[in-house]
Order: sequence, then C-alpha cells, then structure tokens
Amino acid sequence: MNDEIQLIKDCLKGKRSAQKALYDRFSEQMLGVCYRYVKCRTDAEEVLQIGFIKVFKYLEQFRSEGDLGAWIRRIMVNSAINYLKRKPQYQLDLSFDENPLHPVDTREPDAALNLKDLLRLILQLPVGYQTIFNLHAIEGYTHVEIAKLLGIHEGTSRSQYARARALLINWLDQSSVNHKKNTYVR
Repeated sequence: MNDEIQLIKDCLKGKRSAQKALYDRFSEQMLGVCYRYVKCRTDAEEVLQIGFIKVFKYLEQFRSEGDLGAWIRRIMVNSAINYLKRKPQYQLDLSFDENPLHPVDTREPDAALNLKDLLRLILQLPVGYQTIFNLHAIEGYTHVEIAKLLGIHEGTSRSQYARARALLINWLDQSSVNHKKNTYVR
C-alpha cells in the first residue's frame, strides 16, 4: 500500500517513470474491462487510452481509502460507456426498447464453463445486452445506477439484463447438449 501511495504521489508530481509504472501495472487488466464493452481490440485499446488520460487527469481526486484498481476500473467502465454512446457503429446497437425480443428465462444453466468461454459468449451478445449485463452482473451496478448512466428507464435495464441472461442460458444449454453429444459419440 505504501508503494501505491508513493506511486500516486510521483504521478501527481508529473514523473513519467511513475506514470508508466502505473499504466504498466493496470493496463492489461483494464484492457480486459474495456474489451467487455466494445467488440474489437482496436476499440478497446482506444477506450483504454481515453480512460488512462482521465486517470492521470483526475488522480488527485483519488482518496487512498479505497482500492486504486477499483477506482481506475470505474473510470474505464465510464469511458467505455461514453465511447459506445459517441461512436456511430455502436449507437444503433445501444438503442434500448421495451419490445420483447427474447422470452425471459429464469432457468439456471446446466453447463460447466470456464471463464474465457463465458467471456466469449458475453462478447457475442448484442452491444446493448452486453453493456447492461457487464454493468450489472460483472461490475455490480444496480439497475437504478445503470439507468442513470445510460439515460434509460430502470425497467429497461432490468428487461435488457433478463434478456441477456436468457440468451446466455440458451447458448449454455446448446453448448451443453453439443458437449454431451460429442462425449457419447465414439
């Protein structure tokens, strides 16, 4: 913790080596956060750069009472959301409506899946579903917070999350059935 406090102090003094050390320490993890919101690595890298500019700009506002990584993560999530809102290729995908596209499914998935496979499935979700699923299930935002962040109704956040979850469960069920077929066929 003392190393982290000193690193922050050195960054605030404008020491390039400290800024590079902070970037190196968190960039790989934060690139993963950014990639969960956008569909390609190039966009994720752009969001990462935008996010780190904000990190360095607002670093003096960080209160050492909390976790620096969590503070940076929140900046990255907000940068990703703002990026999605600004880019034309994502704007259509971020339009939320109340029309049910998929029935809500409350079943639990019956598949053993590793984290990488689950993240690959999440990336296949439509951008709107993916964004809300990431914010709620992974980042821990409430539907009220998501609604405020995205400028939508709380009910829209809830329904989009339920639809994203239903799609994932359906895909998991399909992958489980395919896995069982492949296991039994010799």
